[in-house]
Amino acid sequence: MKVLVVGGAGYIGSHMVKMLGQQACSVTTLDDLSSGHRDAVLCGEFVQGDMADRALLDSILSKGFDAVMHFASFIQVGESVQQPAKYYQNNVVNTLTLLDAMRAHGVNQFIFSSTAATFGEPQYTPIDERHPQQPINPYGRTKWMVEQVLADFEKAYGLRSVALRYFNAAGADPEGQLGERHDPETHLVPLVLQAASGRRPHISVFGRDYDTPDGTCIRDYIHIQDLCSAHWLALQSLVGGAASQAYNLGNGQGFSVQEVIDTAERVTGRKITVIDSPRRAGDPARLVADASQARQKLGWQPRYADLATIVEHAWRWETRFDKSS
Repeated sequence: MKVLVVGGAGYIGSHMVKMLGQQACSVTTLDDLSSGHRDAVLCGEFVQGDMADRALLDSILSKGFDAVMHFASFIQVGESVQQPAKYYQNNVVNTLTLLDAMRAHGVNQFIFSSTAATFGEPQYTPIDERHPQQPINPYGRTKWMVEQVLADFEKAYGLRSVALRYFNAAGADPEGQLGERHDPETHLVPLVLQAASGRRPHISVFGRDYDTPDGTCIRDYIHIQDLCSAHWLALQSLVGGAASQAYNLGNGQGFSVQEVIDTAERVTGRKITVIDSPRRAGDPARLVADASQARQKLGWQPRYADLATIVEHAWRWETRFDKSS
């Protein structure tokens, strides 16, 4: 199978490229390296460039592909509020350019990285696919818009897709070759582990007065390897002729911010400095996925659902940068 992975030098994309290579796929990665890393692309052909470049897309897709996986969106919620034009241009307009190029070259199978941010404030938890989609920031709206575009493209052009709505991707490659290298880093697990390793002085806890057992926010963490396995199964479903679908991806259980910190201290054997800060606007008390549809329809089964395992794999990656010794 020939697969084009757009954004394949980033955190999730690079893990996916490795998995596709292990599945004996012929992989081409397109990435502009604005946030990805060339050395994270462990197999296949690499092309440095932008998905907004239609001529480049035509050149690549003319070689013939079975499917495209799209990981090239901007993902920072706060930045999307401050710079909405940047997010609508890249996440919506540039994605339309990619989809139009796919149509022109007869590539009709598409895997899209979506997000739980399309749901907005949760009306109930765990959140299933029937939950209303009412995004509350430009980032979530851009992803929701693309989901609607994909539904229209299937009806009009026969372009079939699977949109995978991530909750909180976490962890690292179990073999230690890949991990998170965001700049700036915004994800809790690597932030906590950077505090443990000495790369940052402390971790901030934003609010301890939520309606949760320990007062801190609860989130659903899904191991990066399990996330990629869902993509692989989604791709196989499209190859097998399945219609377009959207799935929520999470473990179906939540862990609080304090539980993550406590687990990190046990895994690392380090004391982590914590600073209590006020709540952040728009942070729900709980965000937990109901991923039963992905389990039933794709046959997906997370292998690394245990929080300690997620943290252990992330810590193995973080120790490459450990400044404390």
